[in-house]
Amino acid sequence: MASPIEILQIAETTLIAEFFQESVGTWSSERRYYTLPDGKTKEVASIITIRFLEAGCDELQKLARMHELNDSTIMTCGAEVSWDSTNAVTKAKESNGSTLFGALGNTLYRDRGFATSKPITAKYHFPSEKTLCLRTEYNGSVFEEELKFIGEKYRTRQSVISRAGEQVMIGQYLEKRI
Repeated sequence: MASPIEILQIAETTLIAEFFQESVGTWSSERRYYTLPDGKTKEVASIITIRFLEAGCDELQKLARMHELNDSTIMTCGAEVSWDSTNAVTKAKESNGSTLFGALGNTLYRDRGFATSKPITAKYHFPSEKTLCLRTEYNGSVFEEELKFIGEKYRTRQSVISRAGEQVMIGQYLEKRI
């Protein structure tokens, strides 16, 4: 008989796979960053493309090796996310790139972080079936994110970045499937 913790882990493994599968496709993202405490804002527009990764695929095996996991086929699923971003006001190029996510238990493994090119991990949970919450910590910063599906065509995201216990930035996103 499975313990309550094992049942929760199985449920979250299923939910993360469903969340990544539902995310597959191309999204138009409009976001605004608020720098705290001065309140300066920055608006960014992006095209985001998401691809689901099956357990055992080459990308997840590579990610497992980056994180020095004993079994390179242990991750249950993942996603590859690529983006191309511009400043929404000036139209200047902001950034482009991609990142890999791989799930194992309640941990998401990534090949890079928001503010680092080094491999990182995030803890995740689902407060509801369509809402994914992440907490990532590295280089003295904490990144707390919530991604929520609104029907089949929209997602919202909110990120709060903190350093030394103080919130320094809030990012709010509206993403529309295209």
